[in-house]
Amino acid sequence: MTRYVFITGGVVSSLGKGITAASLGRLLKSRGLQVVIQKLDPYINVDPGTMNPFQHGEVFVTDDGGETDLDLGHYERFTGEHLRQLSNVTSGSVYLAVIKKERRGAYLGDTVQVIPHITNEIKSRVDRLGEESNADVVITEVGGTVGDIESLPFLEAIRQFGKEKGHQNVAYIHVTLAPYLKTSEEMKTKPTQHSVAELRSKGIAPDVIVVRSEQEIDESIRHKISLFCDVEPKAVISAADTENIYRMPLLLNGQGLDEVICERLSLHTLPPSLDRWRRMLDRMDSATDPVRVGMVGKYVDLPDAYASVVEALRHAAAGAGRKLEIEWILSESLTGMLVPGVLADLDGIVVPGGFGSRGIEGKISAIGYARRNQMPFLGLCLGLQCAVIEFARDRLKLPFANSTEFDPDTPDPVIDLMPSQEGVEDKGGTMRLGLYPATLVSGTMVGRLYGSDLVYERHRHRWEVNPRYRKALVEGGMVMSGLSPNGVLVEFIELPTHPFFVGTQAHPEFLSRPDHPHPLFAGFIEKAAAHRDRRVSSEESTIGRR
Repeated sequence: MTRYVFITGGVVSSLGKGITAASLGRLLKSRGLQVVIQKLDPYINVDPGTMNPFQHGEVFVTDDGGETDLDLGHYERFTGEHLRQLSNVTSGSVYLAVIKKERRGAYLGDTVQVIPHITNEIKSRVDRLGEESNADVVITEVGGTVGDIESLPFLEAIRQFGKEKGHQNVAYIHVTLAPYLKTSEEMKTKPTQHSVAELRSKGIAPDVIVVRSEQEIDESIRHKISLFCDVEPKAVISAADTENIYRMPLLLNGQGLDEVICERLSLHTLPPSLDRWRRMLDRMDSATDPVRVGMVGKYVDLPDAYASVVEALRHAAAGAGRKLEIEWILSESLTGMLVPGVLADLDGIVVPGGFGSRGIEGKISAIGYARRNQMPFLGLCLGLQCAVIEFARDRLKLPFANSTEFDPDTPDPVIDLMPSQEGVEDKGGTMRLGLYPATLVSGTMVGRLYGSDLVYERHRHRWEVNPRYRKALVEGGMVMSGLSPNGVLVEFIELPTHPFFVGTQAHPEFLSRPDHPHPLFAGFIEKAAAHRDRRVSSEESTIGRR
């Protein structure tokens, strides 16, 4: 029978419930269990697809086209599993489903209420995931903080779920904060006590308390929390700050979290096999030679907007034995004579995905600099589109080339709305979303990196390379190194005379893993490292001649 673990949070938001869920998933999977993870989000949006990245961070896309919370990216990277849209449930999607059922007459004239109708819908989403995934363990993170009004239906639902499935099949983990007060030089447990009391007032008694803190809690703190919060001392888990989130599974394993959960749910497993994970961490920690990558975007003030891109670069850098340094570059600031001064000391440039015209000219300028100066470049989704625009303006002598997204009246729409998107008015969930195939051209850079002539990548876009300009682009020297199987859509571009100038309409960052870097990012970092070595050697030679 499937077991269920619910993870709640208290005191403050952004404590690391998602990393805790992902780490526990990694640990249970390393014991031979089949694990699937889910996020319950209390906001009213049906999904995060239409939310501003400054508010919510990146939108993570699943194979089946779900636009989901960025925590699902952590879940996938830690466990190596491919999650589905069902792994992200929002208040908006729950209420929408209930209202649609009411309109169809599914409730037979009942007065539709939060209890039982909303809570039943929430429980059904958790239950369905367990049944359809056939997992041994379903880990469900409840977003928000205990005490928030919008979280109440979710807390009531998971309380009922535990009663219905049986105490032996459901466990509750509560993540709290133990702040350290420098003035008194002591760690305080009162916020944790109050948070647990608030959770218990909702009818949920935590089986495990994960204590977030700047430093590891000592035994006196552990026993104090155990006493006041009514959990066993071994179930008080210290989760101290760490610079590398991928170290968290080992820290929690050292604290016995997976052992406590397996014992609580009567899961009889092999000891965890974490050798491969440790080797990956050793590669990350031992890397000393830097590689400096410029991330050119308009959301650089909130790095979470590009979370998966950053992680994919980290994976690739570690695999190459390099220490990643990211230079965050606001695309709006890249104008005219400022461009060389900002970009000259970089080893490579990444232009990630995005929407809207703000900062587009800065991205195009950065791409032009990388192309002319043989600097490695990787364009993701919008990055590919900007590369095509820059190439058309400079090499094809089409000075007003643009995308109809940014200039509907451009005389040369080298990037245009896909026919399937014409007339679409709703913004949410209507793009080309999910996993799509691409046929690669043998002998190209992209073909060599993937080592296959058919690949699958996740997508999230409405605009594409305009087929009317493909012949001119190819004649100008651009290679369409990957197309949709029917040959209609451009999936990959590259410049064969450049060390590394690659763009993809996809979002390959979503499929990168810390122990298995994505080939596009691995190739980019390899060339960026080589670019750096040449540049440093040249600078040293110049200094030596003076």
